[in-house]
Amino acid sequence: MPDSDCALSPLAPAFYAQPTLDLARALLGKTLVRRTAEGVTAGIIVETEAYVAAIDPAAHAYRGQTPRNRSMFGPPGHAYVYRIYGMHVCLNVVTEPAGQAAAVLIRAVEPTCGRELMRARRGAGVPDRDLCRGPGRLCQAFAITLALDGASLHGPELWVAETLGGAPPAAAASPRIGISHAADWPWRFYVPGNRYVSGRPWK
Repeated sequence: MPDSDCALSPLAPAFYAQPTLDLARALLGKTLVRRTAEGVTAGIIVETEAYVAAIDPAAHAYRGQTPRNRSMFGPPGHAYVYRIYGMHVCLNVVTEPAGQAAAVLIRAVEPTCGRELMRARRGAGVPDRDLCRGPGRLCQAFAITLALDGASLHGPELWVAETLGGAPPAAAASPRIGISHAADWPWRFYVPGNRYVSGRPWK
């Protein structure tokens, strides 16, 4: 698909004013777009997880603000990007009013644009299904780095858009993945039956 067909317009700032769990559901079916000097990559969001520091012991900012989690405190509609395990980068959409630390982790997308560019970044033998299935793979495929921490999600480098011709998908909820605190909270949202979802439908 040509870059011009993938460069969809960013969502209005008001979209990010929703409560965190509502936004985590609302992001399903939207298109994540990344533009670099190499070209455009895009994909439909099919899996998210919500984190609200005020009540959530699994949230990075549960114990307060640090240099690492500063971007999680807003304003909404910005990126919170961090590194885990010393190697993988994860992308989050910041939510709630400025000063209230909350975010939605983008766990997986279904690639729609720039697959060959994604594959060049991920590895020549990687099948489509595994290009962006999981937050670390997604960020590698989209060339999302720590340099984007705090960046606006209204472009020109990174944004979320309405999916062309896309109706809101069905959504299911399950416990979040890979955490030890509040592990049973059903704050993970995904498109049931979608082959690009990163984890099992439920624990």
